[in-house]
Amino acid sequence: MISIVVPAYNEEESILIFFDEIEKVRQKMAVDFEYIFVNDGSTDKTLQILEALYQIHQNVHYIDFSRNFGKEAALLAGLTQSTGDFVAVMDADLQDPPEMLAEMYNLLLTGQYDVVGARRVTREGEPAIRSLFARLFYLWINKISSIEMVDGARDFRLLTRQVVTSVLELREYNRFSKGIFSWVGYKTKYLEYKNRKRVAGATSWSFWGLLKYSIEGSINFSNVPLQIATYSGILSSLIAVIFIIVIVIKTIVCGDPVSGWPSLVSIILLIGGIQLFALGIVGQYIGKIYLETKQRPNYIIKEIK
Repeated sequence: MISIVVPAYNEEESILIFFDEIEKVRQKMAVDFEYIFVNDGSTDKTLQILEALYQIHQNVHYIDFSRNFGKEAALLAGLTQSTGDFVAVMDADLQDPPEMLAEMYNLLLTGQYDVVGARRVTREGEPAIRSLFARLFYLWINKISSIEMVDGARDFRLLTRQVVTSVLELREYNRFSKGIFSWVGYKTKYLEYKNRKRVAGATSWSFWGLLKYSIEGSINFSNVPLQIATYSGILSSLIAVIFIIVIVIKTIVCGDPVSGWPSLVSIILLIGGIQLFALGIVGQYIGKIYLETKQRPNYIIKEIK
């Protein structure tokens, strides 16, 4: 049996389309499917649609969170409740091609691989600035991390039960699934495909949301108050650099009526900005330790069917 784990946040327009498409794939495969939808505090009719599917189909189950806990928590909840011999993680927007499941399954049956994932080779339809920052993120994370994260790799992947068990052994509060999947190891194969647009609805990921997610991936989650210190340091440094440029230009054009004062202020701002930036980085790690020591659950389940 294959368990299909699907995090859903405000996906009322996509759920039924996704289910119909994935059912077409199931009918062509000689294997049972178990659907585990995780309603991550949706404010639309996502829950009502999942309840209707549950009433009609015996292999459909859903988990309803008490509020929005984020995709990472939804993935963890789905993996925890899965019972299949293999587990697939997918998005409901059909940007993850369902037809690839059959090839993934056949590859795992050979015994050569433990994980088969999907990797985008193009980013067509995605804003240029988002694509640029995504590539820069993968370059950065692979420079500073001891594990390799594949550029373009999606959360969409099919895992053996052994891999799922290993992932679930990592119970930290600050989670970054792409890093966790890489950290546990195992033989992994990536299937390449061209980027697809959402089948319906709008993404809940904004540019700033993705930027924050990349920062969390670099140091495994973050805290907004501590990020303010980091951003303040960056801003101070930028202001100092701009101030230095203005002073140089003004001195060349108009002369320097007050010798020493402008350069002194610029140096103070620059050093202060660097100190705040360094303090912010240290604060990020302290904040993560703080969250881990609280030992709060990653999510709270309101209802499970």
